[in-house]
Amino acid sequence: MLYFAKWKVALVMVLCLMGVAFAAPNFFSEQAAERLPSWLPHKQINLGLDLQGGSHLLLEVEINAVVVERLESLVDSIRAELRQERIGYTGLGVTDSQTVNVRIRQEDRIDRAVELIRELGNPMAPDIFGQGGGVDIEVSADSAGLVSVTLTEQAVRDRKKAAVEQSIEIVRRRVDEVGTREPTIQRQGEDRILVQLPGVKDPERIKRLLGKTAKLTFRLLDTTTTVEDARRGRIPPGSVLLEADTQEDSAAQYVVRKRVYVSGENLVDSQPTYDQGRPVVSFRFDAVGGKRFGDVTKDNVGRPLAIVLDGKVISAPQIREPILGGSGIITGNFTVQQANDLAVLLRAGALPAPLKILEERTVGPGLGADSIRAGKIAGVLAFVFVMIFMALAYGLFGLAADIALLVNIALIAGALSVLQATLTLPGIAGIVLTIGMAVDANVLVFERIREELRTGKTPFAAVEAGYRRALTTIIDANVTTLIAAILLFEFGSGPVKGFAVTLAIGIMTSLFTAITVARLMIAQWLRQRRPAALPI
Repeated sequence: MLYFAKWKVALVMVLCLMGVAFAAPNFFSEQAAERLPSWLPHKQINLGLDLQGGSHLLLEVEINAVVVERLESLVDSIRAELRQERIGYTGLGVTDSQTVNVRIRQEDRIDRAVELIRELGNPMAPDIFGQGGGVDIEVSADSAGLVSVTLTEQAVRDRKKAAVEQSIEIVRRRVDEVGTREPTIQRQGEDRILVQLPGVKDPERIKRLLGKTAKLTFRLLDTTTTVEDARRGRIPPGSVLLEADTQEDSAAQYVVRKRVYVSGENLVDSQPTYDQGRPVVSFRFDAVGGKRFGDVTKDNVGRPLAIVLDGKVISAPQIREPILGGSGIITGNFTVQQANDLAVLLRAGALPAPLKILEERTVGPGLGADSIRAGKIAGVLAFVFVMIFMALAYGLFGLAADIALLVNIALIAGALSVLQATLTLPGIAGIVLTIGMAVDANVLVFERIREELRTGKTPFAAVEAGYRRALTTIIDANVTTLIAAILLFEFGSGPVKGFAVTLAIGIMTSLFTAITVARLMIAQWLRQRRPAALPI
């Protein structure tokens, strides 16, 4: 136990120096750390929401919207199929947000209508047990010609689950685009998303970004009627009256065709730029979207094209010539910030369903500063008291344990910096707890050495036996605590996970410093001094 090969000594020294090196950037300001050369350690520990302030948002995904959207798309498809087959119908529409109803006029065409509607269902994959599958709709008809279309339970369940998962991914993209460091974005319950953004200085902007669905569509204006006629209820079939973005111009509404020629799903890039000195947003489509955009601009030269975002017309430029390159710009009375935000929304993609803010909390940096100050005081006091106790109780051996404790703190800070783990107030509590636990292994070893000395063993034999016999107890005690930390991380959330992370890192570094670093120092001292008695 007291023999160290040269390569082992070198490895221990390298690990200790690496811990100090990776912990060092935390003693610099954030700006100074960023100016360090890239080949030097420059990462700092990320502070959580409770330490540096920021925003806490609890969002709810309005998952029923995805069901309604699917039913409304069925309405359009059913209308097209029935017209193509020249089947007369009335009352086509969505009722109670659950069912699509249509009444077939000709009794002898009911079966054909049901057959056509069934073909509109989307195939569904069976689950891992082979259950489910088929199509996502159920079609029924009565003798009076009323055909009802509903989504299957599996289709509703799958769509809602996919909507939440996709919403989490879109929220993550939007937050990452604005440069927020180490955000916490996780699912809560069936339809809620928790978003914690440490260090956010403009929470209102984040709320605006997350609150927009960002569904972008390109449609044609309906020039066969006027806005005044549409307001009186005379809207042609296949058209809709939409509000205009008041920042674009003073027009209040537009009559827009329902048909979507190109959607935001075909966008591959969007960037803020300038056109004649005004902030605009450039966009670029993929191959499919570029062809569709080229076709619609080629076939409708001279007609206005409506650019609709979340049900509002943000721009309605006239198509002067075909745009065949698959790219274009969105104009409007944008500020630079608005152009940046719109580009972020379009790049990140559209949310499958609207998000509603259920809970909002803003933590000021002053509260975080108080938490950091209290954590520092607790950490320093715990560190000083432990060092004094070890020096008084075990003399020279206690000093070796104190040096190992210093190395342990450096290793914890270095590990948190490298892993970019977020340090929260419970995380600080975990570090303070680790400081006390770090010397437990040394106490077990030193007490065991004292017992061996009482039996009359020589200093070398007593130290060798002390480390060898205490090793099993030390490993058992720390492994059980490590298992508890892993379980806390797996089943806990938020602050509990922060505590579990620092506790787990502290256990592993404590084992290394107590069993290896302190033992190496004591072994080297024994070989150099060859003492007749141990100062313990």
